[in-house]
Amino acid sequence: MSALVEFAMFPTDSTESKSEFVAKVLDIVDESGLEYQLTPMGTIIEAETVGEVFAVIEKAYEILEQDSNRIYSAIKVDYRKGSVGRLNKKVGSVEAKLGRKLNS
Repeated sequence: MSALVEFAMFPTDSTESKSEFVAKVLDIVDESGLEYQLTPMGTIIEAETVGEVFAVIEKAYEILEQDSNRIYSAIKVDYRKGSVGRLNKKVGSVEAKLGRKLNS
């Protein structure tokens, strides 16, 4: 099984800049040992199950709620039977069809 989950989360009752909070969340993601990719608009995590990723997201909520009263989050899930490794394969497939590397 393969679960690709893209999410963004940050407190809404804090400063305009959210990078401090994103760093706290990314630390939890990194410590999970799961494959991930940080993007300007969120983080993509890949695991064998959705539950593995949701456990990481739950820990992120626990950290953020220590500093805030309100947390915004957006979560997208792509679940598919098959092996993991789609985090990079999906981009590679598009690049192969284009016949060139995408600007990353």
